[in-house]
Amino acid sequence: MPDIFSIFGLLVIIAVVFLFFYLIPIQLWVTALAARVRVSLLSLVGMRLRKISPALIVNVLINARKAGLDIDTDMLETHYLAGGNVKRVIDALIAADKAGISLDFKLATAIDLAGRDVLNAVQTSVNPKVIDCPVQGKISAVAKDGIQLNSRARVTVRANIERLVGGATEETIIARVGEGIVSAIGSAQSYKEVLENPDQISKKVLSRGLDSGTAFEILSIDIADVDVGKNIGAFLQADQAEADLKVAQAKAETRRAMAVAEEQEMKALTQKMQAKVVEAEAEVPLAIAKAFEAGKLGVFDYYNLKNIQADTSMRESISGEGGDEPNKE
Repeated sequence: MPDIFSIFGLLVIIAVVFLFFYLIPIQLWVTALAARVRVSLLSLVGMRLRKISPALIVNVLINARKAGLDIDTDMLETHYLAGGNVKRVIDALIAADKAGISLDFKLATAIDLAGRDVLNAVQTSVNPKVIDCPVQGKISAVAKDGIQLNSRARVTVRANIERLVGGATEETIIARVGEGIVSAIGSAQSYKEVLENPDQISKKVLSRGLDSGTAFEILSIDIADVDVGKNIGAFLQADQAEADLKVAQAKAETRRAMAVAEEQEMKALTQKMQAKVVEAEAEVPLAIAKAFEAGKLGVFDYYNLKNIQADTSMRESISGEGGDEPNKE
């Protein structure tokens, strides 16, 4: 029995010693003390209890103090608990301080919590970056003479630290520059003007203040390449001419159909009138017979009427033949 109690007591002692050195990181405290950075043991224990990495906080604090930054553990712990990247923020503050860029801890943490890489922003502010516009392919635009131009630009930008929170990204810069190039080429009287002076396009686009509301400052816009494309004006004119031709053909077909319909209507009217004439002629013998029966028409009157009809037919025949003689000659 004494042996069991001895072993149990030894295990308890080992557990207490392990818990002591875990809760109180003596090595980190000594490291901070050697770097002339005062961190109390109670602060280290509190970090453990709040599930904060003491090693991360102490090492970052040492870097900040050595760089001359006025940072304490409470500031670092607050940003850590908020889900920020403590090391990246301190590295960005150190880089900004060395480069002479105005950046305080509050703004740096706000940029970091907004999802932006604050260290990369500082580096871009010191060393401007070049953005291809567009990223792939070329921008197509048409001058006033109808000639298409395909161009590609390179935009040099520098990060604007103060507008990183809430500022537009690189995609907005690319879209605005592309829109400005299309507008500038479209306002040119001839494609030759663009080919002769591509820098005029850059100046027009740059003067429009395209970096307003973005997280960057545009330093320069350079037209890297310009190619002559299709004659869009000629294609449009050809399409318009073809469309006009189709419209004219449709109108002509409409007029022809109306003329045919009118002709058919006249033929039907003529046939109707001829039918009435035939019907009237068929009633003439009946009328003559009735006149004979009524005693209003005699035999001599009838023969005189037939003679008149014969004379009329002969005159019509002669006049028809006389009208054809000039045509025969």
